[in-house]
Amino acid sequence: MKKVKVAILFGGKSTEHEISLRSAKSVIEAIDRNKYEVQLIGIDKSGKWHLNEESHYLLNAEDAKKIALNPSDTEIYLATKNNSVTKIDVKTNQSLGDVDVVFPIIHGAFGEDGTLQGLMRALNIPFVGVDILASAVGMDKDVTKRLLRDAGIPIARFFTIHKHQPDEFSYEEIVAELGSPLFVKPANAGSSVGVHKVKNKAAYETALKDAMQYDRKVLVEEAIVGREVECAVLGNEQPIASVIGEIIPLDDFYSYDAKYISNDGAKLEIPAKMEPEVAAMIQKTAVKAFQVICGEGLSRVDFFLKPDNTLVLNEINTMPGFTNISMYPKLFEASGINYQQLIDELIRLAIDRHTKTNALKSVK
Repeated sequence: MKKVKVAILFGGKSTEHEISLRSAKSVIEAIDRNKYEVQLIGIDKSGKWHLNEESHYLLNAEDAKKIALNPSDTEIYLATKNNSVTKIDVKTNQSLGDVDVVFPIIHGAFGEDGTLQGLMRALNIPFVGVDILASAVGMDKDVTKRLLRDAGIPIARFFTIHKHQPDEFSYEEIVAELGSPLFVKPANAGSSVGVHKVKNKAAYETALKDAMQYDRKVLVEEAIVGREVECAVLGNEQPIASVIGEIIPLDDFYSYDAKYISNDGAKLEIPAKMEPEVAAMIQKTAVKAFQVICGEGLSRVDFFLKPDNTLVLNEINTMPGFTNISMYPKLFEASGINYQQLIDELIRLAIDRHTKTNALKSVK
């Protein structure tokens, strides 16, 4: 059987570069080599694409704090040639082999926001994950919340603060409406980068300044008292939901370090302890939210489960982490789909969507 040529893209220009490296490492180690010919494309922090060798594509691979991309001597770009997508050497302009499908395991800006998805669509190549629209919407927490609210899905109340108008709402006005404490977060960032829990005006002003380093739009949200639960979604036209997992933070909240650095930052409970009807409600809402943003492929949907068993949707992550302590693969493993099977299904979904999209008429 001819192997499918899968280009795994990782790294990127976002603040989540290192997380992407760790996610990619897990995918590369787990993918079925009997089915797939794996090609590694590392994107450095300046945006250059490197064709990497598997034996030395990472530096400090086992150190979450020091992990880094090992740039290769071969800088490339992807281009369409003879009805195929091929890797082109930047220096020689020579083809370095074709690609059948792209697995962009890149988190954050330039990878999860529709930018990379637009490039893949322009190249007319299958790619894993949600399409352009869902990527852009899912990345922007402000827009996501507006769509979810319109669909009748409960969300935390929030204010949107723009960088060009930081004093549009005073701290006092926000607290009067939302109470205290508050969460301050960039609208277009993930993995808890730039997120702060604040309890006074001085902390709020410091948090706002920090969050605006990462985005021109910042959300200020009410703090929700409840259990942090997550549900993974997989599929195209008929998505399925995983069992429910619960994050029990051992710190003040589920921070960047708790997610990716410290093994002691949070406890994961899979499946979460709850009544079957509550779990079914979360699964149904997760699938609905996925479809509201026009999701396909995969997403992880995060909720707060309040003491009265009502839900508040926190956010949708359209390219969730695939590290060894990430919830998305763990949730589906507990649902009966192991890591290798999950990768296989994501690639199948990418090719299936591409085939159906290409069957549509583009001209009269």
